[in-house]
Amino acid sequence: MHSSPHSESSAEPADRQFSRGSNASAPLSFDRSADLAVLEQRLGYAFGDRKLLGQALTHRSAGADNFERLEFLGDAALGFAVGQVLFDAMADASEQTLTLMRAHLVNASALASTARELDLGAFLNLGMGERKSGVAQRTSVLADALEAVFGAIVCDGGLEAAAMVIQRLFDSRLAALDDEALKDPKTRLQEYVQARRLALPKYDIVDATGKDHARFYCVECVVDDLEVRARGSGRSRREAEKNAAGAILDRLEGA
Repeated sequence: MHSSPHSESSAEPADRQFSRGSNASAPLSFDRSADLAVLEQRLGYAFGDRKLLGQALTHRSAGADNFERLEFLGDAALGFAVGQVLFDAMADASEQTLTLMRAHLVNASALASTARELDLGAFLNLGMGERKSGVAQRTSVLADALEAVFGAIVCDGGLEAAAMVIQRLFDSRLAALDDEALKDPKTRLQEYVQARRLALPKYDIVDATGKDHARFYCVECVVDDLEVRARGSGRSRREAEKNAAGAILDRLEGA
Protein backbone atom coordinates (compact mmCIF):
# COMPACT_ATOMS: atom_id res chain seq x y z
CA MET A 1 0.00 0.00 0.00
CA HIS A 2 1.20 3.48 -0.74
CA SER A 3 0.67 6.46 1.51
CA SER A 4 1.89 10.04 1.48
CA PRO A 5 1.79 12.68 4.19
CA HIS A 6 -0.95 15.25 3.75
CA SER A 7 0.12 18.77 2.94
CA GLU A 8 -0.03 21.05 5.97
CA SER A 9 -1.38 23.85 3.80
CA SER A 10 -4.51 21.88 2.94
CA ALA A 11 -7.64 23.05 4.74
CA GLU A 12 -8.74 19.47 5.36
CA PRO A 13 -7.09 16.06 4.81
CA ALA A 14 -8.07 14.25 1.62
CA ASP A 15 -9.29 11.22 3.55
CA ARG A 16 -11.88 13.29 5.39
CA GLN A 17 -12.96 14.95 2.15
CA PHE A 18 -13.50 11.51 0.62
CA SER A 19 -15.45 10.00 3.49
CA ARG A 20 -17.83 12.97 3.47
CA GLY A 21 -18.13 12.99 -0.34
CA SER A 22 -17.96 16.77 -0.04
CA ASN A 23 -17.14 17.73 -3.61
CA ALA A 24 -18.24 15.39 -6.35
CA SER A 25 -16.93 17.66 -9.12
CA ALA A 26 -13.35 17.62 -7.82
CA PRO A 27 -11.93 14.05 -7.88
CA LEU A 28 -9.70 13.18 -4.96
CA SER A 29 -6.26 11.66 -5.15
CA PHE A 30 -7.36 8.22 -4.03
CA ASP A 31 -3.85 6.88 -3.40
CA ARG A 32 -3.43 9.57 -0.70
CA SER A 33 -6.54 8.57 1.21
CA ALA A 34 -5.85 6.99 4.58
CA ASP A 35 -9.50 5.90 4.66
CA LEU A 36 -9.00 3.63 1.67
CA ALA A 37 -5.94 2.03 3.26
CA VAL A 38 -8.14 1.11 6.24
CA LEU A 39 -10.70 -0.49 3.93
CA GLU A 40 -7.97 -2.39 2.09
CA GLN A 41 -6.86 -3.87 5.40
CA ARG A 42 -10.40 -5.01 6.16
CA LEU A 43 -10.72 -6.54 2.71
CA GLY A 44 -7.32 -8.21 2.95
CA TYR A 45 -6.36 -6.82 -0.45
CA ALA A 46 -4.04 -3.95 -1.43
CA PHE A 47 -4.89 -2.26 -4.73
CA GLY A 48 -2.19 -1.53 -7.28
CA ASP A 49 -4.47 1.16 -8.69
CA ARG A 50 -6.41 2.61 -5.78
CA LYS A 51 -8.47 4.78 -8.13
CA LEU A 52 -10.42 1.63 -8.97
CA LEU A 53 -11.41 1.31 -5.33
CA GLY A 54 -12.36 4.96 -5.27
CA GLN A 55 -14.62 4.45 -8.28
CA ALA A 56 -16.18 1.37 -6.65
CA LEU A 57 -17.17 3.53 -3.69
CA THR A 58 -18.63 6.39 -5.75
CA HIS A 59 -22.42 6.50 -5.94
CA ARG A 60 -24.04 7.81 -9.11
CA SER A 61 -25.19 10.87 -7.15
CA ALA A 62 -21.53 11.90 -6.83
CA GLY A 63 -20.64 11.80 -10.51
CA ALA A 64 -20.66 9.93 -13.81
CA ASP A 65 -17.53 7.92 -12.96
CA ASN A 66 -19.43 5.77 -10.46
CA PHE A 67 -19.65 2.14 -9.39
CA GLU A 68 -22.40 0.88 -11.70
CA ARG A 69 -20.18 -0.79 -14.34
CA LEU A 70 -17.92 -2.30 -11.69
CA GLU A 71 -21.02 -3.62 -9.93
CA PHE A 72 -21.91 -5.62 -13.06
CA LEU A 73 -18.48 -7.25 -13.11
CA GLY A 74 -18.45 -7.85 -9.36
CA ASP A 75 -21.83 -9.57 -9.47
CA ALA A 76 -20.43 -12.07 -11.97
CA ALA A 77 -17.29 -12.61 -9.89
CA LEU A 78 -19.34 -13.11 -6.73
CA GLY A 79 -21.57 -15.73 -8.33
CA PHE A 80 -18.56 -17.61 -9.67
CA ALA A 81 -16.53 -17.49 -6.45
CA VAL A 82 -19.37 -18.65 -4.19
CA GLY A 83 -20.49 -21.23 -6.75
CA GLN A 84 -16.99 -22.69 -6.93
CA VAL A 85 -16.78 -23.09 -3.15
CA LEU A 86 -20.20 -24.74 -3.00
CA PHE A 87 -19.39 -27.04 -5.91
CA ASP A 88 -16.18 -28.23 -4.24
CA ALA A 89 -17.64 -28.50 -0.72
CA MET A 90 -21.00 -30.12 -1.56
CA ALA A 91 -20.03 -33.06 -3.73
CA ASP A 92 -23.40 -34.79 -3.33
CA ALA A 93 -25.63 -31.71 -3.68
CA SER A 94 -27.94 -31.41 -6.67
CA GLU A 95 -27.91 -28.46 -9.04
CA GLN A 96 -31.11 -27.16 -7.44
CA THR A 97 -29.62 -27.32 -3.95
CA LEU A 98 -26.43 -25.60 -5.06
CA THR A 99 -28.48 -22.88 -6.76
CA LEU A 100 -30.57 -22.32 -3.62
CA MET A 101 -27.45 -22.15 -1.46
CA ARG A 102 -25.80 -19.62 -3.72
CA ALA A 103 -28.95 -17.47 -3.87
CA HIS A 104 -29.15 -17.52 -0.07
CA LEU A 105 -25.54 -16.40 0.25
CA VAL A 106 -25.46 -13.64 -2.35
CA ASN A 107 -28.84 -11.93 -1.99
CA ALA A 108 -28.96 -8.21 -1.25
CA SER A 109 -29.59 -8.72 2.45
CA ALA A 110 -26.54 -10.98 2.85
CA LEU A 111 -24.37 -8.63 0.81
CA ALA A 112 -25.48 -5.61 2.82
CA SER A 113 -24.78 -7.47 6.05
CA THR A 114 -21.24 -8.19 4.88
CA ALA A 115 -20.86 -4.56 3.79
CA ARG A 116 -21.94 -3.38 7.25
CA GLU A 117 -19.34 -5.65 8.86
CA LEU A 118 -16.77 -3.77 6.76
CA ASP A 119 -18.46 -0.44 7.63
CA LEU A 120 -18.54 0.13 3.88
CA GLY A 121 -21.12 2.91 4.13
CA ALA A 122 -18.58 5.13 5.89
CA PHE A 123 -16.35 5.01 2.80
CA LEU A 124 -19.00 5.84 0.18
CA ASN A 125 -18.68 8.99 -1.90
CA LEU A 126 -22.22 10.40 -2.13
CA GLY A 127 -23.93 13.54 -3.37
CA MET A 128 -25.03 16.05 -0.77
CA GLY A 129 -28.72 15.09 -0.81
CA GLU A 130 -28.02 11.36 -0.57
CA ARG A 131 -25.71 11.84 2.42
CA LYS A 132 -28.42 13.72 4.28
CA SER A 133 -31.07 11.11 3.50
CA GLY A 134 -29.08 8.19 4.89
CA VAL A 135 -28.59 6.41 1.57
CA ALA A 136 -25.19 5.10 2.73
CA GLN A 137 -26.92 2.54 4.97
CA ARG A 138 -29.59 1.46 2.49
CA THR A 139 -29.47 -2.27 1.83
CA SER A 140 -29.53 -1.96 -1.96
CA VAL A 141 -26.77 0.68 -2.04
CA LEU A 142 -24.50 -1.30 0.28
CA ALA A 143 -25.06 -4.48 -1.73
CA ASP A 144 -24.32 -2.71 -5.02
CA ALA A 145 -21.21 -1.03 -3.63
CA LEU A 146 -19.80 -4.29 -2.27
CA GLU A 147 -20.30 -5.95 -5.64
CA ALA A 148 -18.53 -2.97 -7.22
CA VAL A 149 -15.59 -3.43 -4.84
CA PHE A 150 -15.35 -7.05 -6.00
CA GLY A 151 -15.43 -5.81 -9.60
CA ALA A 152 -12.64 -3.35 -8.84
CA ILE A 153 -10.50 -6.19 -7.46
CA VAL A 154 -11.11 -8.19 -10.65
CA CYS A 155 -9.90 -5.22 -12.72
CA ASP A 156 -6.91 -4.65 -10.46
CA GLY A 157 -5.72 -8.16 -9.64
CA GLY A 158 -7.80 -10.61 -11.65
CA LEU A 159 -10.62 -13.03 -10.94
CA GLU A 160 -8.54 -15.27 -8.68
CA ALA A 161 -7.68 -12.36 -6.38
CA ALA A 162 -11.35 -11.34 -6.19
CA ALA A 163 -12.41 -14.93 -5.48
CA MET A 164 -9.98 -15.15 -2.56
CA VAL A 165 -11.40 -11.97 -1.00
CA ILE A 166 -14.99 -13.08 -1.56
CA GLN A 167 -14.42 -16.54 -0.12
CA ARG A 168 -12.75 -15.12 2.98
CA LEU A 169 -15.56 -12.59 3.58
CA PHE A 170 -18.26 -15.23 3.12
CA ASP A 171 -16.47 -18.07 4.90
CA SER A 172 -18.56 -17.94 8.09
CA ARG A 173 -21.82 -17.82 6.13
CA LEU A 174 -20.75 -20.75 4.00
CA ALA A 175 -19.98 -22.76 7.13
CA ALA A 176 -23.36 -21.91 8.68
CA LEU A 177 -25.53 -23.10 5.77
CA ASP A 178 -28.15 -25.69 6.64
CA ASP A 179 -31.41 -27.00 5.20
CA GLU A 180 -33.53 -24.49 7.14
CA ALA A 181 -31.45 -21.59 5.84
CA LEU A 182 -32.24 -22.66 2.28
CA LYS A 183 -35.90 -21.83 2.79
CA ASP A 184 -36.60 -18.20 2.01
CA PRO A 185 -38.11 -16.08 4.84
CA LYS A 186 -41.57 -16.00 3.22
CA THR A 187 -41.69 -19.79 3.25
CA ARG A 188 -40.47 -20.01 6.84
CA LEU A 189 -42.97 -17.39 8.03
CA GLN A 190 -45.81 -19.17 6.27
CA GLU A 191 -44.81 -22.47 7.91
CA TYR A 192 -44.61 -20.69 11.28
CA VAL A 193 -48.18 -19.35 11.13
CA GLN A 194 -49.63 -22.50 9.56
CA ALA A 195 -48.15 -24.63 12.35
CA ARG A 196 -50.11 -22.45 14.79
CA ARG A 197 -53.27 -22.41 12.61
CA LEU A 198 -53.09 -18.65 12.15
CA ALA A 199 -54.09 -16.53 9.16
CA LEU A 200 -51.46 -16.21 6.45
CA PRO A 201 -49.24 -13.10 6.35
CA LYS A 202 -50.33 -10.20 4.14
CA TYR A 203 -47.93 -8.16 2.00
CA ASP A 204 -48.57 -4.64 0.74
CA ILE A 205 -46.33 -2.31 -1.27
CA VAL A 206 -45.69 0.83 0.76
CA ASP A 207 -43.48 2.60 -1.76
CA ALA A 208 -41.84 2.04 -5.14
CA THR A 209 -39.20 4.45 -6.39
CA GLY A 210 -36.73 4.70 -9.24
CA LYS A 211 -36.93 4.18 -12.99
CA ASP A 212 -38.48 1.06 -14.50
CA HIS A 213 -35.10 -0.65 -14.96
CA ALA A 214 -33.94 0.20 -11.43
CA ARG A 215 -36.99 0.07 -9.19
CA PHE A 216 -36.66 -0.02 -5.41
CA TYR A 217 -39.56 -1.41 -3.40
CA CYS A 218 -40.65 -1.07 0.22
CA VAL A 219 -43.16 -3.70 1.38
CA GLU A 220 -44.98 -4.13 4.69
CA CYS A 221 -45.75 -7.60 6.00
CA VAL A 222 -48.56 -8.02 8.55
CA VAL A 223 -49.55 -11.05 10.62
CA ASP A 224 -52.87 -9.95 12.08
CA ASP A 225 -53.32 -12.84 14.50
CA LEU A 226 -49.96 -12.06 16.12
CA GLU A 227 -50.43 -8.30 15.93
CA VAL A 228 -47.00 -7.90 14.37
CA ARG A 229 -45.88 -6.04 11.28
CA ALA A 230 -42.54 -5.11 9.67
CA ARG A 231 -41.21 -3.53 6.53
CA GLY A 232 -38.58 -4.71 4.09
CA SER A 233 -37.01 -3.24 0.98
CA GLY A 234 -35.35 -4.59 -2.14
CA ARG A 235 -34.72 -4.27 -5.84
CA SER A 236 -37.80 -6.35 -6.63
CA ARG A 237 -41.16 -6.80 -4.93
CA ARG A 238 -40.29 -10.41 -4.13
CA GLU A 239 -37.00 -9.44 -2.50
CA ALA A 240 -38.74 -6.74 -0.45
CA GLU A 241 -41.38 -9.24 0.69
CA LYS A 242 -38.68 -11.71 1.74
CA ASN A 243 -36.88 -9.03 3.75
CA ALA A 244 -40.12 -7.97 5.44
CA ALA A 245 -40.90 -11.58 6.34
CA GLY A 246 -37.37 -11.98 7.64
CA ALA A 247 -37.79 -8.95 9.89
CA ILE A 248 -40.94 -10.47 11.40
CA LEU A 249 -39.21 -13.82 11.91
CA ASP A 250 -36.37 -12.06 13.74
CA ARG A 251 -38.94 -10.61 16.14
CA LEU A 252 -40.87 -13.82 16.62
CA GLU A 253 -37.82 -16.05 17.04
CA GLY A 254 -36.20 -13.54 19.36
CA ALA A 255 -39.27 -13.23 21.58
